[in-house]
Amino acid sequence: MMATPTTRWILTGIVVLWGSSLVTKPTDSGGQQVLAAIPEGLAEIPEFHKSFATAKQPLVRKSAEVQAYEGFEKPKNRKTQLAASESVVRTSHLVDCQSCESVLESACDSATGCCSSKAGGIDFGGWVQMGYHSGSDGVFNDEPDNFNLHQTWLYAEKVADGRNGLGFGFRADVMYGTDADDTDSDGNKPGNWDYQNGFDHGPYGFALPQLYVEMAKGDFSLKVGHFFTIMRYERVTSPDNFFYSRSKAMDWIEPRTHTGALGTYAMSDDTNIYAGWTLGWDTGFDQRDGGSNFLGGFSTSVTDHATFTYVTTAGDLGREGEGYGHMLLLDIALTCKLNYVLQSDFQDMDEDNGDTDNDVAITQYLFYNINNTYAVGGRFEWIKQIDNGDDVDSQFQTTLGVNIRPRDNLVIRPEVRLQSDHIYDDAPFGIDAILVF
Repeated sequence: MMATPTTRWILTGIVVLWGSSLVTKPTDSGGQQVLAAIPEGLAEIPEFHKSFATAKQPLVRKSAEVQAYEGFEKPKNRKTQLAASESVVRTSHLVDCQSCESVLESACDSATGCCSSKAGGIDFGGWVQMGYHSGSDGVFNDEPDNFNLHQTWLYAEKVADGRNGLGFGFRADVMYGTDADDTDSDGNKPGNWDYQNGFDHGPYGFALPQLYVEMAKGDFSLKVGHFFTIMRYERVTSPDNFFYSRSKAMDWIEPRTHTGALGTYAMSDDTNIYAGWTLGWDTGFDQRDGGSNFLGGFSTSVTDHATFTYVTTAGDLGREGEGYGHMLLLDIALTCKLNYVLQSDFQDMDEDNGDTDNDVAITQYLFYNINNTYAVGGRFEWIKQIDNGDDVDSQFQTTLGVNIRPRDNLVIRPEVRLQSDHIYDDAPFGIDAILVF
């Protein structure tokens, strides 16, 4: 049943006002290592931290945006490894009430040793993702009715450990698959780095989404190079998402990567501050149309079970034009099995051709951890586009999915996505599998 335009605006106004109040009353969402809410009494249990860090998402060993979350270190360690993760947002509340093990716990732990990540060592890893979807959603899954190799991903990484003085590290990623077109640096001038340089053939291609160095000392870390943005909840790296498909907000409003420098400071055990400069959106060692912008924000905790993150970009965003964008994210552990996430995105752009582009989106998530093998989730999206002052489009999407983990390093994700835009298929079905190594 579709709501009337008036009803939509009333509901949207309520949520936006609620989200706005959150800026003045922040909650906890650990930044590059989100300090998601830890239930009282469990904060000192290492096993809990490890499972807590990988809950609800099909997380894998050192996947592209989770190094700092893997293991969910105690505060003194958390502060020194913040820059190792490429996403501010890390939901990690879904925990089994009895065993405190996540349904989507990492395949690697201290028992197997494959995630030990000893200081000074170099880690290698990756994953393979293959899937099928019956219709296009206009975002990542745009090759319908085919069995697609979405991501074959490899990485090498050395974590910068600043606990005992100045530490240095690096990260390099390469991927191949149908997701390359949504992963490469299309904010570059054609032919630079991995954008339109002959890497692609048909729907398949290569991308080089990260190559950076970092240093850490005490509570401060600095990353320099080409890295994933911190302004998003869902991620390019498939193992770090609950759903097979991606949200419209991720693709339409948020950047994917940056080239520049990003610093992180752990001001306290529950508050992280981020500040940096980049060459616009989606750039890979290139600057297009004078891109030069601020990237930063903060994350903080307000209760033992809720987190809040604010991230913004402002300035010349390169190909996107000049403007401002932000993400607000509230993450609440309703119970030890039930997790709710509210995300709001906004952008106000003045494009180089004189047009204006104003987009706003509200995305909500609800996840329930059944046991160590099964989890269910729902994603509920509203996105509105206003071009040159005209209301161009307003869309609603609902995605319902299941995560099945028959083995620690394998997750299967069937889902159905209900779409209201009438441009793409109304209810495409999709299923994929991710094998981590």
